[in-house]
Amino acid sequence: MSEMFKISLPDGSVRDMPAGSTPADVAAAIGPGLAKAALAARVDGELVDLSRPFTGDAQLALVTGRDEAEALELARHDFAHVLAEAVQQLFPGTQITFGPSTDDGFYYDFAPAERPFTEEDLPAIEEAMRAIIKADKPLRREVWSREQLISRWKQQGETFKAEWAAELPGNEDLTVYWSGDDWLDMCRGPHLPSTGKLDPAAFKLTRVSGAYWRGDQNNAMLSRIYGTGWLNKKQLNEHLTRLEEAAKRDHRKLGGEMDLFHLQHEAHGSVFWHPKGYLIWRELEAYMRRAIDAAGYREVKTPQVMDARQWEQSGHWGKYRENMFVIPDEVPNVEDEGPLVSDDAQWMALKPMNCPAHVLIFRQGIKSYRDLPLRIYENGCCHRNEPHGALHGLMRVRQFTQDDAHIFCREDQIVAEVQAFCELADRIYKDFGFTYSIKLALRPEKRFGSDAMWDQAEAELRDAVIRAGLATEAYGWEELPGEGAFYAPKLEWHLTDAIGRTWQVGTIQSDRVLPERLDASYIGEDGEKHRPVMLHRAIFGSYERFIGILIEHFAGKLPVWLAPVQAVVATIVSDADGYAAEVLAKLKAAGVRAETDLRNEKINYKVREHSLKKVPHLLVVGKREAEEGTVAVRTLGAEHQKVMPLDEAVAMLKAAAMAPDLV
Repeated sequence: MSEMFKISLPDGSVRDMPAGSTPADVAAAIGPGLAKAALAARVDGELVDLSRPFTGDAQLALVTGRDEAEALELARHDFAHVLAEAVQQLFPGTQITFGPSTDDGFYYDFAPAERPFTEEDLPAIEEAMRAIIKADKPLRREVWSREQLISRWKQQGETFKAEWAAELPGNEDLTVYWSGDDWLDMCRGPHLPSTGKLDPAAFKLTRVSGAYWRGDQNNAMLSRIYGTGWLNKKQLNEHLTRLEEAAKRDHRKLGGEMDLFHLQHEAHGSVFWHPKGYLIWRELEAYMRRAIDAAGYREVKTPQVMDARQWEQSGHWGKYRENMFVIPDEVPNVEDEGPLVSDDAQWMALKPMNCPAHVLIFRQGIKSYRDLPLRIYENGCCHRNEPHGALHGLMRVRQFTQDDAHIFCREDQIVAEVQAFCELADRIYKDFGFTYSIKLALRPEKRFGSDAMWDQAEAELRDAVIRAGLATEAYGWEELPGEGAFYAPKLEWHLTDAIGRTWQVGTIQSDRVLPERLDASYIGEDGEKHRPVMLHRAIFGSYERFIGILIEHFAGKLPVWLAPVQAVVATIVSDADGYAAEVLAKLKAAGVRAETDLRNEKINYKVREHSLKKVPHLLVVGKREAEEGTVAVRTLGAEHQKVMPLDEAVAMLKAAAMAPDLV
């Protein structure tokens, strides 16, 4: 009698299966419907192919389309492999490299034999992909040795794959996946049972870009083809609609149309703020100052450049140096010959974060336990050496300003301080009309500090959120293993915008490492020295990125209090110019940011132009309005204008122009 394995299912039932059987066999034994729906399996928690034989008694959970997250990951991985197979069919001699799944699809990097791929190639590649999917080719896993892999890739002229295979560990099982009997790629898997499990109408190739082999600009340039992939056509269409809406809201496009800012290569990753854009910044800065002043913070300003030894002591020089801009502390060579900087130069760095400087402020003078908590705030300008290819408008920059603060407190004050911050962040996000989820990022694999320290820090953050009433399903409470910083766990706030996208903005981190490394201390009630705990916190995250999020969330139609121009007084005829000046004066006296438009243009032209610039209110005046002391108010987005007395209109706009915390 053959050996039997006990396979335990999620409903508590147990099936006896002969050795050599697979998850697919279990699905078939349960019923034909499940056999057809099954896509992969979790065996003792590991995601595997349906055809992977059991090696003993096991816990089994079958993965179907209802397990959307796992099903999407599988489908997108398979779409990437199908893309690679289609490209090699259409363009013989093309070398393949890597093709992972992404948050909304997949991509694959190729080394074309003749020319880089272009977007004109995408329709033909899509058709070839659909043919492979409709052929329902089985996806079959095999275990190979490293030598087999290297030999195969060299025979096929796949120099990039051969290079990668040579670096794989020779003492581990290395796997390849066949698509039918004529195409393979090396991959850890798992994969769907066959290409036919993909929906041929549920993907679209979106764009082509350049990418360096292994991300190194000193290596060969490859062609990267991106695609979006889903479980069905409905999901794809919904995603494409979201992309169309996102394109309309793109902060880079709207920033130009509204004359807010621009970027150019002379200052990669740094923003040129125009007067109107900087007005938004100033309003946010004033709003945040009022919030932090009321919450008991003390604002400071710290240097941009600090000695490398300070960054060594803090730990950033060893763990973060590749993201820092370093500066030689010497006069550069001004001669035509010789190195610009000598070998003897001491090094400094532009600060990538504010925390070490705030510790240095804390260390000035003796601190008592009675001085704590000490809340230090800074609108701190920082620089991080982000790769050029990663830069993206206001969302990913090299120079940015954080609404940054550090709370130095005693152990017994931590939970209350974090709770107070949670409540402050809640009020601020609601003032901007955002809903959010809150998540706890737990210890990463590489970290400073003992397990006991991390246990305590994580428990304190968790307890504070519970006390603030935010650790609930309504706030999307979730814990994220491995996502914390190297020195501390952190709470994260993820805002949801008007079209359902999420943006991670605010954080608070409980840190016992940096005070130790930088020797921060206070005198306790017992007369002895003690280490403070340092809470790192931000709400906007950075002004640049938060403004980008606001522009996209509101599609440029910012709340009136944030709008650079809150009202424009537009004339119908030149006879009303004098009255328009009177209206403007009253608006400005009421604190409304207003302008006039006295151009000799038709009023419909003026209305359209100021609507495109997202001006919240247009006050139209002609000869009749001047005689009657009225204005015709056109509110952005409203179908009809409203005629009202001038003083009433001014009062209405004054109220609308108030920041929410001042109402």
